[in-house]
Amino acid sequence: MGFLSHKISIDELKPGDHIYSWRQAYVYAHHGIYVGDGQVNHFTRGDGQETGTGTFLDKIIVSSSPNHGDSPCPNCGDRSVKVGGVISSCLDCFLAGGDLYVFEYGVSPAVFLAKPRGGVCTIASSDPPEEVIYRANFLLRNGFGVYNVFKNNCEDFAIYCKTGILVANTDVGRSGQAATMAAAASVVLSSPLRFVTGFGGLAVAGYGMYCVGRLVSDIGMRWDVSKVPVERLVADMAEMENSEPEDKKTT
Repeated sequence: MGFLSHKISIDELKPGDHIYSWRQAYVYAHHGIYVGDGQVNHFTRGDGQETGTGTFLDKIIVSSSPNHGDSPCPNCGDRSVKVGGVISSCLDCFLAGGDLYVFEYGVSPAVFLAKPRGGVCTIASSDPPEEVIYRANFLLRNGFGVYNVFKNNCEDFAIYCKTGILVANTDVGRSGQAATMAAAASVVLSSPLRFVTGFGGLAVAGYGMYCVGRLVSDIGMRWDVSKVPVERLVADMAEMENSEPEDKKTT
């Protein structure tokens, strides 16, 4: 078990594993589900623009498969073209030159807090591999909704495939990477820190708040979650899409 993350070799990879690879000098990671036979199902916005904010973040955060230009990947064929939604790629395209890591499930709170970065493990337990692969393949055929870097991203997709758990007050889930950003932001903006004297005390108090924020946001600790069958998830998303006004559907 690594301190920051859990790097593995391809020989250790098993169908049903939630895997990820760091992007852009470890700024963030891209997540997916290994379904076997060298294939990974993963969720992306496509076009190399992950956030869709129209800001510099669109150029920094990219998670889709590498652009092969006019020469498609010999393993993926047309699937190597950048598209949005849940896609299937070969392992090489998914890794995009990065190293292979496995996301850990069922860790203790102590181990969870020992990892200073989110998006590498969870306290929640994983379902059996056959259930994980079934969800990943079902969503490959039916979609996982509209991509949103903060509320419905590649890590949310992989965590749902592994656990079947959804968070009630968001569209789909809450990724560890998003929780880390939220926890860090809350520390920066927190008014109680103004009453802490001394740099050392401020650092300790700030890090403590950061850790607590990450822990309570973990899907294995939250109270507002429920187990949702993948068929119901897709049906609910279709119903929500059909109920949207026409002007919103085209934006």
